[in-house]
Amino acid sequence: MDAATISFSEQRRRKRGIVVISVIGLLVVLVFLISMNTGHIRLSPWDVLRTLFGMGTEKQELILFEFRLPRIVISLLIGAGLAVSGCIMQGISRNALADPGILGINAGAGIMVMLFVAYFPTTMAAPVFLLPVLALVGSGLTAALIYSLAYKRHQGLSPTRLLLTGVGVAAAISAAMIVLTLRLSPEKYQFVATWLAGSIWGANWKFVLALLPWIVVLLPYVFYKAQVMNVLQLGEPMAIGLGTAVSREQFKLLAAAVGLAASSVSVSGGIGFVGLIGPHLARRLVGAKHQLLLPCSAVLGALLVITADTIGRWILQPSEIPTGIVVAIIGAPYFLYLLSRSRA
Repeated sequence: MDAATISFSEQRRRKRGIVVISVIGLLVVLVFLISMNTGHIRLSPWDVLRTLFGMGTEKQELILFEFRLPRIVISLLIGAGLAVSGCIMQGISRNALADPGILGINAGAGIMVMLFVAYFPTTMAAPVFLLPVLALVGSGLTAALIYSLAYKRHQGLSPTRLLLTGVGVAAAISAAMIVLTLRLSPEKYQFVATWLAGSIWGANWKFVLALLPWIVVLLPYVFYKAQVMNVLQLGEPMAIGLGTAVSREQFKLLAAAVGLAASSVSVSGGIGFVGLIGPHLARRLVGAKHQLLLPCSAVLGALLVITADTIGRWILQPSEIPTGIVVAIIGAPYFLYLLSRSRA
C-alpha cells in the first residue's frame, strides 16, 4: 500500500469513528430524555418541558431538579469515568479483560468510602467533598500494591501477572469489607449493603459538584495522552525504541485511571463491568486508535450506566433495583464470553 492509500483509509476510518461516536451521543441524549420521564411519580414529556423552562409546579420542580436530574448527571459522569479508566488499564496491560473492578481498584476505593460512611456523618458538605479524596487514597494504595507486586525489574509489567495480582488483592479487600460490615449497626449495615450492590446513593447536586472536577480535569488529560497510549500498545521494547519513557507514562496513566475510578466509586457504589464492556465494545466499533477509542468508551460507558439506572428505577416501581445489579446482569455474561474467547 502506498502512502496515499494509507492516508485515505485512515481518513475514512476516522470519519466512520466520528459518526459512530455521534450516534452513541444521540442515544445518550434520547435515554437522558426518557430518564427524566421515568420514576414512581410520573411526569409527562410536556410536564418535563414546562418544568425545564420554569413553568412547572413546585412539586414538579422538586422531582425533576432535586431528585432526577442530579442522579442522571451522576450516572453520565460515572459511566464515562469508569469506562475511560478501564480503557486506560486495558491499554497499559494490553489485556482486554482488565477493568478497575476486576483489578481491585474499585474495592480499594470502596473500603475507604465504606469506613468513612460507616463511622462518620456524611450529611455535611465538607465530608461529601472529601469522599473522592478518601476514595483516591484507598484506590491509590491498592494500585500501588498491585503495581509493585506485578512489576518485575527486568521484565516490566506483565499483563497476566497484573490481572492475577489484581484479582487476588480485590478478593482480599472484599473479605475485609465483609468482616467490617459485621460490626455495623443494622441501619448502617443496610446502607453499606445497598452501596455494595451498586446503588447511586449520592443523588444530589453536592455529589455532582464533588465528582465533576475530577472528571473535567482527568478526561481531557487522558485524551491528550491518546498518542502515548497508541505507542504503549506496541509493546515495551518498541515503545522504548521510539523514545517513550514507558514506566513514567504507565505510572501517569495509571494514576489518571485510579483517579477516575476512585472518584466515580465514591458516589456510585460498587458498579462493576462498565470499565470492561465500554472499552471492548468501543474497540469493535472504532478500532484500536485511542484518539477515537477513548471518547467512544466514554460515551458508551455513560450510555450503559444511564440506561441501567433508568431500567432499575422503572422495572419494579415503586421499588428500585440498584444500578450495579442491572449492569452486572449485562456485564457478567459478557465477561464470561470474553474469558472464553481469550482461552481460544
